Amino acid sequence: MRPVCLITGASAGIGAACACLAAQRGYDLALTYNSDPKGAEEVAAVANAAGAQALVMQVDVSNPAAIDKMYNRIDKTHGRIDALINNAGIVDQAARVTEMSHARLRQMFDVNVIGAIMVAQGAVRRMEAQGSGVIVNITSAAARLGSANQYVDYAASKAAIDIFTKGLSDEVAGKGIRVMAVAPGLIDTEIHAKGGDPDRAARLARNVPMGRTGSADEIAQAVLFLLSQEASYITGSTLDVTGGR
Repeated sequence: MRPVCLITGASAGIGAACACLAAQRGYDLALTYNSDPKGAEEVAAVANAAGAQALVMQVDVSNPAAIDKMYNRIDKTHGRIDALINNAGIVDQAARVTEMSHARLRQMFDVNVIGAIMVAQGAVRRMEAQGSGVIVNITSAAARLGSANQYVDYAASKAAIDIFTKGLSDEVAGKGIRVMAVAPGLIDTEIHAKGGDPDRAARLARNVPMGRTGSADEIAQAVLFLLSQEASYITGSTLDVTGGR
């Protein structure tokens, strides 16, 4: 029986790359998207071609009822969850802190922090019942770099995920569950365009010691390593995948 991996925010970028690689590594999938059904279905088609059974769901992780509905569908379709790649997240337009509205901050933390915690909560309940499971949270190098004059709210939300990763890992380590995070650096995905600066990655590549941006596939390789038995004695850690930045 193939293990089951839930990937939130799987319609593009890092989530999509993780889905395709997880399918190749033998996982069945539960894939979520919020606003890009076409992208999610394309990712599912690639996964299915690799032998996976891929369930696709529209889920707004800032809505607790939507998370409950998601897990009910996973329970009915797959009957278990062995791995969670907790990837769904948002970024807003570049701004200084003095320009950020309360509504922007609420949305940022509702999705990137509270949503991620609630998704992990549902996974842990099922993994504890099984006696095993692995969670990888997607955080960001921004959590320690701060993203001044651009995305301080996003950076702060990802710093919260770093601490959540450590705290949750300590709670569940004795239950057969490992919890880690991967912190991407400057990765060439469409998230920069969503933040209003599509050329940001190429422009800032000179600040990376390796002299280049990373790819979503490189992040996926790190995530799937942490999910594997090769990482069986790793928990509570955040792995930087940043080119040295």
